[in-house]
Amino acid sequence: MMERARIGVIGAGWWAVENHLPILEKRADVELAAVCRLGREELQQVKERFGFGFATEDYREMLEEIPLDGVVIGSPHVLHYEHAKAALEKDLHLLLEKPMTTRASDARDLVRLASDRGREIVIPYGWNFKPYTREARRLVGEGAIGAVEHVVCQMASPLRDLFGGEPMRETEGAFFRPEASTWSDPGRAGGYGWGQLVHALGLLFRIVDVPAGRVFAWMKQSPAGVDFYDALSLRFANGATGVVSGSATVPKHRGFQIDLRVFGSEGMLLFDIERERLEVRRAAGDDTVVPMRPGDGEYACVEPVERFADICLGERVENDAPGEVGMRAVEVLDAAYRSARSGAVEEV
Repeated sequence: MMERARIGVIGAGWWAVENHLPILEKRADVELAAVCRLGREELQQVKERFGFGFATEDYREMLEEIPLDGVVIGSPHVLHYEHAKAALEKDLHLLLEKPMTTRASDARDLVRLASDRGREIVIPYGWNFKPYTREARRLVGEGAIGAVEHVVCQMASPLRDLFGGEPMRETEGAFFRPEASTWSDPGRAGGYGWGQLVHALGLLFRIVDVPAGRVFAWMKQSPAGVDFYDALSLRFANGATGVVSGSATVPKHRGFQIDLRVFGSEGMLLFDIERERLEVRRAAGDDTVVPMRPGDGEYACVEPVERFADICLGERVENDAPGEVGMRAVEVLDAAYRSARSGAVEEV
């Protein structure tokens, strides 16, 4: 009999139902064993749609009663730590939605706990799992640009509606739609930083293996009172400087933007998903151009879910978005939101 990974879900909302569960459902080696979400009617709908054997509104009941290999956590941002910690304490692998937590100390705690328990945390940063991202990481890690000295990272998204407190146009007709209480509530980690800029930071810290040390931030609010625009200045632990920019207001007929430029002692790396470009330009003149095809820069979140299932089956596969990368992104955002409130430079 084929071995099957038994996977549970805590937080079966818009994105988990639209992306993660259909991918897992197609795998013959995965059993969707248990699901937890609030709302009796919505819970029953998910149970019937995906054939879960067990459904509950109490995640503790699920973790106590159902044997599992891994858990998908797609609950609201502010609940990630509580749910992830409980699952790790049951020795389960995690597919943990971003942001992995909304406090740096909580993110560090989860990374320590996963290490102690020998479990993997996969953060579903779709761009991290692209072959060209792996190549960019290799180039920087092998010294193609020398020591990292300065980083410029810009992200922008066509999500004026989502962070402005309005229904997201693209989700009309979806099984569930994004909850305003998650994305545009200033009291529940709503805003562009937690909701989108975390993608760019996850990509940055996968390619540049240097943690941040200090952050200063300016933010401009949306009509819903959460950040539409983010302007961050960083000092990295190795002394390098950096600037990170975020915007929620790209016109709907245009796509997402991430433009990452890493300047080193011997050259620079250019990484751009909108113009689909990956290049190293060296002071010595021996440049490298990594070919990218039209469409390569588009966002997809299939590979992280597939990789998570493989990990739950005990396979040895590379995790392109481990907990450490998610933690570094949270460290920057935690400090950035504190800085925007205090008007001062904040320590990571």
